[in-house]
Amino acid sequence: MVALLTLLLAAAPAFGAGIHLTPEQAHAIGLKIWHNEADGKVELLTHWNKGEAFGSFGIGHFIWYPAGERGPFTESFPGALDAIAASGESLPAWLRGHAPCPWPDRDAFYKDFDGVRLTGLRALLARTVDAQALYAAHRLEDALPKILAAAEPSEGPMLQRRFDAVAAAPNGVYALVDYVNFKGEGVNPTERYDGDGWGLLQVLELMDDAAPGQPSVEAFARAADEALTRRVAHAPADRRAREQGWLPGWRARLRTYPEP
Repeated sequence: MVALLTLLLAAAPAFGAGIHLTPEQAHAIGLKIWHNEADGKVELLTHWNKGEAFGSFGIGHFIWYPAGERGPFTESFPGALDAIAASGESLPAWLRGHAPCPWPDRDAFYKDFDGVRLTGLRALLARTVDAQALYAAHRLEDALPKILAAAEPSEGPMLQRRFDAVAAAPNGVYALVDYVNFKGEGVNPTERYDGDGWGLLQVLELMDDAAPGQPSVEAFARAADEALTRRVAHAPADRRAREQGWLPGWRARLRTYPEP
């Protein structure tokens, strides 16, 4: 798995200053993401939040919608399964072919929580941390071109400069990978409250220019806090209290970004 991860990361397209992860760095990022999303616990690798129309799976709590359901948030778990399969892991038939999430709602999901499918899925996800980390890194690699295409042309050099300044530090690469998987690229028009987004695009727009490396990572974390605070303030009435309850955990996550 580590050798394959090295090969695939080396073959991935570079942009800006280029992001180059060693297998050890990729594995460490995967473990951090797992801790951020699921407290590093196997039982939380399959999860369904109250009030949500989708389940959350894997180290990144990647979104998976049931048949007939679509919400404002981008689905990402089918792509994670593709990355797991590309790593050489054999997927059971029910996980192949970008099938929709087989549990129609949270109640059905938790009734089957200790069943064969979910128990097996958690085991699969626990042993494929590196492949999921690779998927997270590729999501970041895909993000900047989308961000530059979505932004005003005059903003492009600024966004590129800030991105590269954050990526100049190893913990900055972790911050960028984690945030894209946490709150998205910021280019999906449905991921807005009152027209205000909270993804990587919006964080790069909000952050102050700072010296490359650690100062920029700290500026990025502050801007991410501002973006998520705005998100909660603009959340729909039926979501605001729930999101307000999540905000302390989100902020705790952001505080890990400047850590060496």
